[in-house]
Amino acid sequence: MYQAADLSLWNGRIDAEEAADLACRLHQVVQPWPPLIEPSAQGKKQQQNSLALVGFCSDEGVRRNQGRIGARNGPDPLRRALANLPWPTNRPAYDAGNIICQANALEQAQQELADQVSECLQHSTLTTVLGGGHEMAYGSWLGMMQHYSGQHDSTQPSSQMPRIGIVNFDAHFDLRLDSSGASSGTPFYQIAQQCQQQKLPFRYCCLGISEVANTTALFQRADALGVSYRRDADMAISQLAETLQQLQRFIDSCDALYLTIDLDVLPASIAPGVSAPAPRGVGLDVLEPMIQMITASGKLKLADIAEYNPEFDIDNWTARVAARLFYLITHGALSR
Repeated sequence: MYQAADLSLWNGRIDAEEAADLACRLHQVVQPWPPLIEPSAQGKKQQQNSLALVGFCSDEGVRRNQGRIGARNGPDPLRRALANLPWPTNRPAYDAGNIICQANALEQAQQELADQVSECLQHSTLTTVLGGGHEMAYGSWLGMMQHYSGQHDSTQPSSQMPRIGIVNFDAHFDLRLDSSGASSGTPFYQIAQQCQQQKLPFRYCCLGISEVANTTALFQRADALGVSYRRDADMAISQLAETLQQLQRFIDSCDALYLTIDLDVLPASIAPGVSAPAPRGVGLDVLEPMIQMITASGKLKLADIAEYNPEFDIDNWTARVAARLFYLITHGALSR
């Protein structure tokens, strides 16, 4: 089910004493997504330096994956946390509403998310998705593929398609077999299967893996699929140079990037409001340089923030961290 943007969520501080172009905040520029209200906008070209934002209200995949539910209520509190972020007046930002998973209709919700992401990518420089369980990743990626398939001349060989790479900051591979249905643990295995069917390479880089949260079977599957990964134990600040080198090699192998951040990659001490809190995690001092490297590449087209669970947050700590990550992503990607 689709829910149109609720602009009442976008409110906050207004610094009336300052020059308007120097003291603008995100809530002051957000508008409803044009294609949803203006049919004539369908033919418009991509707006430069513009942001489109979509919410994915689902934790059905988390429930199926035996996690603690509550992430379906994440997108709107995240919007409130984003509202006061500094934002240039000449950088358009659009709220494209929420995709809401009804009952157990996860697969339908993933396809609806894909359609919305594809539409947003057609008209915006950067599309972001707020979740919601990490089952959103399959819908996000599918939307990116739909977007590029629509631009691709089908008479040309598949090698002419952009080389799309996925960077996932996550404590989990999310490569579980999906024989019993999609869940928050299966999205990247689903993507791998789709790539195989379409004879496309599966380019997946997963950073922050917890050795105690992934079975041997998952490590073996990651190796078999050629996943570039790094354990959280190997991502201390003293190992940042090695981590960045690994990430840069992956970026260089891609033409377009999809960045997905599962907030459980962070230590539970700063991100308690997640579906599966991490006892160790990867600190912001390591995550932030990686985000800067990704945005500096100029290849980032789609990003999402997954697994925010407001029911377990403490004084909005996790929402504030998510807002900081969102700012780094959007500011870096849209300032180029």
